[in-house]
Amino acid sequence: MIRLTLLFVSVIFSCARFSSGDEAPPAKDYSHVNTDALAYCRDKGFCTNYYFLVDLSIHSGRNRFFVYDFKGKKVLAQNLVTHGTCDAFEANATRNEKARLSNRVDSHCSAKGKNKVAQRDYSNWGINVKYWLDGLEEGNSNARSRVIVLHSWDAMANEEVYPNYSPLSWGCPAVSDAFMRVLDAKLQATKKPVLLWIVD
Repeated sequence: MIRLTLLFVSVIFSCARFSSGDEAPPAKDYSHVNTDALAYCRDKGFCTNYYFLVDLSIHSGRNRFFVYDFKGKKVLAQNLVTHGTCDAFEANATRNEKARLSNRVDSHCSAKGKNKVAQRDYSNWGINVKYWLDGLEEGNSNARSRVIVLHSWDAMANEEVYPNYSPLSWGCPAVSDAFMRVLDAKLQATKKPVLLWIVD
């Protein structure tokens, strides 16, 4: 009887633990994205050692900025990243839950597509380093005129905060100070331009 009771309690505990919704979802399969990214980098003369992938379909409290190693076929580093408020021209009640996309100047929205990580520059935010982004597709062609840059922000955590959300930006992919130091070191050591691809 005692053994049966313990088994019942164990099952109840296990069901409660796995139904809480706090567990990380299964890892997404980016193999086709990684293959397309490598082909693009080879064709355009970009860095073929690694690229940056940002998946805005993932909850902002979970890691969704990935540094992918083409040669090792693995993720080298991952962390949190912001998305835009997208509320400059109309209300956006779900701005925390879902990234709304736009290429419109002053929209404060995120924009998906491939970006060239361009020149390193001074930033007023975070560790005072930013990288200009040149949008390479129709959906993000205004990145530079919108001042959409890769930078850090001290309001960003350096580890997952789910079920809480990360702070919102005005469209920039902003990361933690610690993660920006990792990215900055890699970018400064890389001679060819690096691809940053934002998907949703």
